[in-house]
Amino acid sequence: MSDADVSAMSFEQAMKELEGVVGRLERGEVPLDESIRLYERGAALKERCAKLLKEAEERVEKITLGADGAPTGTVPVEGL
Repeated sequence: MSDADVSAMSFEQAMKELEGVVGRLERGEVPLDESIRLYERGAALKERCAKLLKEAEERVEKITLGADGAPTGTVPVEGL
């Protein structure tokens, strides 16, 4: 497990480490105090992934078409 700053991680980095944390916790091969530390780290990693996904969703746009079927521009996709 890395001690890297979660807030500086890319989505891919955070997801990879989160998968590792979950795997270690599922195997149950760590002492209780380390399990608690892993759980806290996992929660922070999950929050980071959720934040980055929300930011990506907010940037998704749909193409709008005019009456002639030609693209006229883009608008944010709502309700994701």
